[in-house]
Amino acid sequence: MIQARTVKLTYIVNTLILFMVFGLMAFFNAIDAEFLVYFSIPTAFIYIIGFYLINRGKLSIYVWMVYLWLTIYMGVTTVCLGYSFGFHLYCMSMIPIMFVSEYMAYKIDKKSLKAVYVSLGVAAVYLVSTGYVSYFGPVYERDEKVASIFWLMNSIVVFAFLIFYTNWLIKLIIQSEEKLREIAHIDKLTGLYNRHYMMEILNSEKGSERFLAIADIDLFKNINDNYGHNCGDHVLKSIAKILKEGLDSADICRWGGEEFLFLAKGDAITGRKVLENLRKQVENEDLSFEGKEIRATITIGGAVREENESVDKWIQRADEKLYVGKGKGRNKVEI
Repeated sequence: MIQARTVKLTYIVNTLILFMVFGLMAFFNAIDAEFLVYFSIPTAFIYIIGFYLINRGKLSIYVWMVYLWLTIYMGVTTVCLGYSFGFHLYCMSMIPIMFVSEYMAYKIDKKSLKAVYVSLGVAAVYLVSTGYVSYFGPVYERDEKVASIFWLMNSIVVFAFLIFYTNWLIKLIIQSEEKLREIAHIDKLTGLYNRHYMMEILNSEKGSERFLAIADIDLFKNINDNYGHNCGDHVLKSIAKILKEGLDSADICRWGGEEFLFLAKGDAITGRKVLENLRKQVENEDLSFEGKEIRATITIGGAVREENESVDKWIQRADEKLYVGKGKGRNKVEI
């Protein structure tokens, strides 16, 4: 997904820059900067070649080519027209954009674009070109009013690229953080919270009128042995879905292999009613897999937290109730 979006963005940026090149070519012609008119021709070809590279998925080569030429372009236009036209400002956007490009390249194919070295090269060209103009003056002396207009235009373009790419980078980082958080908190098979994250929730739990319950799939080993582990995974996912839908306001996790733990609002009476409904839903659910009729039941042990009770003790009491239900023949609710 990131690669597709990056390719689309690169197409758009490449197209915009190509139009800018033709616009600048017309401007250079209007101010009789003959060398820059001719210099714009290979510049245009660079971005035409860029479309081919983007289409072929060679984004790393594209970035290297464009950055090399942009650096040369910045230096040449600065030497020819002076820094009063603002072409040297592009290095201010080129350097941070290079680091954004390196991040995107890493996300796509784990390649490094050596942003530090490229940035040093850009800085060197900036210093040489502006230093030359400061000492010798520009090749073409042109109207300062025109220079002021171009300074403003180039400044706007530089800021636009900086804002756009910085926003793009921040969004990518946020997406990555959300993905990492999901990986850290979610059980991959069932889509429920994992045990580690559930412990964080339980340790931060301060409210009253909350009950905790542990559900265990009865004789789950028999399902795996008789129908295979793929069927076992199907049963786990199916029961997880039932629990999630039946406890939409609760925190639910996959506690162990075939165990689920959930924390919901309510006292013992409410808790028993909710858990009994869940037990019946699982018992009546058709869990057929690959044409084979599969039925499963769950046993649930629950406990309402006592005053000043530790989390470990709270879980232990729910677990003890679970085993009471198992001892009574399974497919039971005990609170």
